[in-house]
Amino acid sequence: MNTPSQPEGCLGTAETAIVDLGCREVTIAVENAYLPFNYISIQTGEPGGWDYDAWREICTRLHCIPVFVETAWDGMIQAVSDGQFDVAADGITNTPERQKIVDFSIGYIQIQQRLLVRKGESRFTSIEEFAQNDALIMGTQVSTTNYETAVKFLPEGRIKAFEQFPFAIQALIAGDVDAVIIDEIVGMGYSGQNADKLELIGPSISSDELGFVFPKGSPLVEPVNKALESMKADGTLAALNEKYFGPSFNVTEEDIK
Repeated sequence: MNTPSQPEGCLGTAETAIVDLGCREVTIAVENAYLPFNYISIQTGEPGGWDYDAWREICTRLHCIPVFVETAWDGMIQAVSDGQFDVAADGITNTPERQKIVDFSIGYIQIQQRLLVRKGESRFTSIEEFAQNDALIMGTQVSTTNYETAVKFLPEGRIKAFEQFPFAIQALIAGDVDAVIIDEIVGMGYSGQNADKLELIGPSISSDELGFVFPKGSPLVEPVNKALESMKADGTLAALNEKYFGPSFNVTEEDIK
């Protein structure tokens, strides 16, 4: 709740803050096109998603102002590294390669990469079987760990990389690609929305931890980690994850811009 002495948008109070950031603005890069992490509702025109709820909660615990900035995924991590933003959300996988240019928060969820396919797919049941059929084309998103996984199994000529995941899903439904490598929690949303058209198959291809990314040496890493730890301890993080990554989440691609 704001008090008369606080700037507009400042969340929490100095008295209750785990670490008091003194109502400083924290610029947060998001795609606004990555269910269930971030999106814009067609009906209301308002942004929503896990990232928005999580960062409002983090700023409530750190006495700061969350400022969300819509940013294209391709180049987002580099932009954070260059200091254009304080942090990027957007469901980013922690990898050694990315650690060379940015600092990561502690993980907020462990995710699995899976294959999303058209309903009734019978030509393959795993990424290994997919790789053996030279006629099959894999869809994914550019500059993601899903793309990195694809190139471990397939030549680049058999991979179609899209600017945003919704385009990859549309290509899959249309038959332009034969499968999409996707984070399971995101794939569950797409398969739930299109239960008559899509399904996840096969075992987990890899297991990854998601975290927020910051410029190297950012003073925000430690306070944000403390906020995440407290959210884990009191059940807030688990409730957020259930809300957005659980079966009750029902926002679909048709609901967002």
